Amino acid sequence: MKKLFSLIVSTLATLSLSAQGWPAQYEGVMLQGFYWDSFSQSQWVKLEKQADELSQYFSLVWLPQSADCGGTSMGYDDLYWFPGHYNSSFGSEAELRSLIQTFKSKGIGTIADVVINHRKNVSNWVDFPKETYNGVTYELKSTDICGNDDGGATKQWATQNGYTLGNNDTGEGWDGMRDLDHKSENVQTNVKAYLKMLLNDLGYTGFRYDMVKGYSASYTKMYNEDAQPQFSVGECWDGTNTIKNWIEGTGKTSAAFDFQFRYTVRNAANNGDWRKLIQQNDGNWPLISSSYNNGAYKQWAVTFVENHDTEKRSNAAQDPLKKDTLAANAYLLAMPGTPCVFFTHWIDCKQSIKAMIDVRRAAGIQNTGNYNMLQANNAKYAAFSSQGSKSNLLVVVGQTNMYTPEASWIKVLEGHHFAYYLDQNANTAWVDLASGEYEGTQKATLTAVTATAGAQLVYTTDGSTPTANSTKVASGTKIDITGNMTLKVGLLIGGAVSGIVTRTYTEPAPVVKTTINIYVNTDKVGWTAVNFWSWGGDDSHSPVNKNWPGDKVSTTTAIGGKQWYAKEFTINGSDDFVNLVFSTGSGSPQTVDINNVTTTKFYEVSTQKDGDKHLVTDVTGSYTDIREVRGNMADGSNDIYDLQGRKVTQMQRGIYIINGKKVVIK
Repeated sequence: MKKLFSLIVSTLATLSLSAQGWPAQYEGVMLQGFYWDSFSQSQWVKLEKQADELSQYFSLVWLPQSADCGGTSMGYDDLYWFPGHYNSSFGSEAELRSLIQTFKSKGIGTIADVVINHRKNVSNWVDFPKETYNGVTYELKSTDICGNDDGGATKQWATQNGYTLGNNDTGEGWDGMRDLDHKSENVQTNVKAYLKMLLNDLGYTGFRYDMVKGYSASYTKMYNEDAQPQFSVGECWDGTNTIKNWIEGTGKTSAAFDFQFRYTVRNAANNGDWRKLIQQNDGNWPLISSSYNNGAYKQWAVTFVENHDTEKRSNAAQDPLKKDTLAANAYLLAMPGTPCVFFTHWIDCKQSIKAMIDVRRAAGIQNTGNYNMLQANNAKYAAFSSQGSKSNLLVVVGQTNMYTPEASWIKVLEGHHFAYYLDQNANTAWVDLASGEYEGTQKATLTAVTATAGAQLVYTTDGSTPTANSTKVASGTKIDITGNMTLKVGLLIGGAVSGIVTRTYTEPAPVVKTTINIYVNTDKVGWTAVNFWSWGGDDSHSPVNKNWPGDKVSTTTAIGGKQWYAKEFTINGSDDFVNLVFSTGSGSPQTVDINNVTTTKFYEVSTQKDGDKHLVTDVTGSYTDIREVRGNMADGSNDIYDLQGRKVTQMQRGIYIINGKKVVIK
């Protein structure tokens, strides 16, 4: 009986643990790894190259919906769910798997964007793709669509065409695609298999559920209890009580984005009135606020100041953060909850955000921690102290020079409209310049965070551990950072060195530009001209004609007995690439996307299609005689190319093509 009782207790404890959709005392920071139309920046291969850097600052990275949507898409018109259809606008399935595994090896959990409120159809109002996964065929039917979808328009069409729909929606409706009936056992079976596949096959760590107001929270509870993600967060934009009730409806198996936190920060920053950080937004407190249910929902609050739906977009009216991006992020990263940094902010303000996260970690700020408003005055500034597991952090936003903290606070970081202080009891050395890549000489301020008067700092720049005999400086000393350097700084008190911090600095690699040519043959499909639609890499590859279908090429070049339409591109460094779509006429018919091209390529447009888009065949290997290529393009010029077809300006030892002829440089 005792063993049985222990087993029951253990089982209940396991169930209780798994039911917590976000861990308590969590110190991680999440990155939203995309913005709207970030088809270049969020390519799987490009994100994977950043794994080492991202892993130093982020525990979780949220990716855009990663399956094929039948064309260029951010993923919210989801079409396919299962493997075999994961060549998306962000890369191939193999590249996605490699990214997730690389992130996992670096300690980053990857969050999948899960869109199950609605789904795209194949060709009419009610048909969905049939997919076979692990020997089981999954397919949604017309009876899996909400009976009141699109305000009755779907039912009208279905009735006229002999189809039957399912139950009415259990949440808010959304026009545009078919709302799924989560009461349907078939929908539940498909969703459960899909979510388990994301975790157990692709290797995702958790889920970000899209548009959870569209169906009852009880189904998120059902799906999470079945799949057991480590992390779950829902997009429930609304008043605080609605969000709280949704979290409760999931059985607390999911966190929620703290939209009221975001609205509060937006209002304060956009109006330049930092007192709004301590005011309710339309009668709603942020989830992390102690004024709301005594802060009981901080554990399930994922805080943010901008995302892909709120950012400024040219084709939609949004409510973006208009100024003070640094101050907004400084407040975000000093507060409890789990902060989610927006990708655009990371790209534009990377070194500042790194430094903020360094301070957050030094203090040990947790999602369930406490904070206090210290002072807010005349709309000019606001100051808050945040309690961490290691120390306390003070953030001041606005006109920081108008606030004088108590002597126990020591400033460790400052920027436009923000300042960070650590409690003097932290007893650590500090460097305000975050690790990273810098061009030219930088200044780093070394600070002794201690109550010991006259404490010195010791440092090394070769990666060795500083000792009492290392170079000594006073707190507040600025030193030059140049070239590649590993800086280690320690606190020197009474001959003992403690509180050592490390920063690693590198110089950017020289940018090597190469010129490539893309050749397209259309003999099999009979096109008499080719439109080149191009994008990707460093965002410098847009066609001259900015509107679809891009740049039209009507003339051809004869190579290897065939006629080729050609266009030249410049690849600006090792991280750059170009993506392409070929089409004819006014843009239809067209080909599938061709991603991550970095060298001269020869493509043939095939009669075979993926949906309504022509496949392309890479036949570069059959056209490797660069002499013939360059013989047609470079005769009479002094252009120099390597054997990969890239134009070069300086030659070392090797084989080159000059005026269509091979030249050996010894």
